[in-house]
Order: sequence, then structure tokens, then C-alpha cells
Amino acid sequence: MSFISEFKSFAMRGNVVDLAVGVVIGAAFGKIVSSLVSGIVMPLVGLMIGGVNFSHLAITLKEAVTGTDGAVVTPAVTLDYGAFIQTIVDFGIIALAIFVVIKLMNSMQRKEEQAPKAPPEPSAEEKLLAEIRDLLKAQ
Repeated sequence: MSFISEFKSFAMRGNVVDLAVGVVIGAAFGKIVSSLVSGIVMPLVGLMIGGVNFSHLAITLKEAVTGTDGAVVTPAVTLDYGAFIQTIVDFGIIALAIFVVIKLMNSMQRKEEQAPKAPPEPSAEEKLLAEIRDLLKAQ
């Protein structure tokens, strides 16, 4: 088997395609949740705690150095912990959303498994054999 045909059979295997679809959908879902967090959740949280915008929270470790003409020679060195807090909140909401979706899917799967299946209708041969059995018992 040539290298190209072997790679083609690997790439077209169901698991690889399913994984690729999952990654693409997961990335899109992550963007949606990040937008929800940055545009709706974090402003509300900031409002509740006094109008703080988390994305701008930082500690300046070293001030910027400017030249005599006012141009920045060396930029300030900052520790941007607000962006880190934002990322943690994004992760928490994404994890919660995925947990809820998986829990919902699992509960639907359990309902399908718990639904009693009707026994299959006996075939014509089985019906005939049952009639013969009943006649033999009657004799």
C-alpha cells in the first residue's frame, strides 16, 4: 500500500472526520461563549462590583520611559491580571455550557434506553408451531 493511499484511508476513517467536525464546532462554540462573556456577563459583573472593567486591570511593574520629545522610548511593563480573570470566567462558562449539553444528551439517551421495546410479532412458522403444540396438549 502506498503512502498516499494509506494516508487517504486514515484521513477518511470515521473517527478522524468526527474529530475534525467536533474541533470546528467547538471553536465556533467557544467564540460564541467568549462573546457572551465579554459582551454581556462581564459588564454585568463589573456593574455589580462597582463598575470595574476586568480587561483593563493591571499592575504596572515598570513605568514607561519617554524621551524629551514625548515619544515613548521604552513601553511600560505591566502584569495584566484582568485578562487572566476574563479567561478564567470564559473557561468556566464554556465548561458549564458543555456540561449542561452533555448532561442533556445523556438524559435523552437514558430515556431511549429505558423505553420498553414491543416484542417482535411471531413469524408464521412460530404461530403454526404454537397451534400444533396447543393441539397436542389438548389430546
